[in-house]
Amino acid sequence: MSFPPRYRTAPVKSRGDLAGEASRSKALHAALELFAVSGFKGTSIAQVAAKTGLSQSGLLHHFPSKAALLSAVLEERDAEDGRFMSNNGEPPLGWAAFDALGSLVARNSTRPQLVSLFVRLSGEAIEPGHPAHQWVRDHYDGIESWLTDALRTGQAQGEVDPEAPIASLVHMTIAVLDGLQQQWLLQPARVSMVSDFAAHVAMLRAQWGTGPDVQGS
Repeated sequence: MSFPPRYRTAPVKSRGDLAGEASRSKALHAALELFAVSGFKGTSIAQVAAKTGLSQSGLLHHFPSKAALLSAVLEERDAEDGRFMSNNGEPPLGWAAFDALGSLVARNSTRPQLVSLFVRLSGEAIEPGHPAHQWVRDHYDGIESWLTDALRTGQAQGEVDPEAPIASLVHMTIAVLDGLQQQWLLQPARVSMVSDFAAHVAMLRAQWGTGPDVQGS
């Protein structure tokens, strides 16, 4: 008979298992730093191995190729951001989704390496043959689906105007997010991702919000 996973006893890990996990985590961190600075094309397995303190064969034991390493870095980034924005595993909807994005923008303003990683790779991966091409397509499909659901839920709950042009609002919000990240990397002293994105959300709420929080603002 099955039972919920949370009640399952986790197997005891050996020293070898723990050392392997530590090496893998260190390699992911080193790869993130190098991909963020030099991109996928400008980073070699030898550089990641040297920065990790592993031999190339040792690194390839954990990640059989540079593409596999990149995939693991991106999966780790997505999983961490997903946990940060979810509420007990459930995605925020309605205007709460935009508030969650604002919180993520504030968090990213303390993590320039992750922002740089996204900006560099999303530019490189426009090419269909790039190892991260499908990840970039999935990334945009995912955020578009989430924000579309968020606004439709907001309409159903009476906090978003029924006439709101959902597709345009979603596309503009994604463009603002990505554009602010690029400008902030170039001119961090002049561009505030946090306040500028908050201003964008405030404008959306003022124009398309219908709830009591909008009327009272």
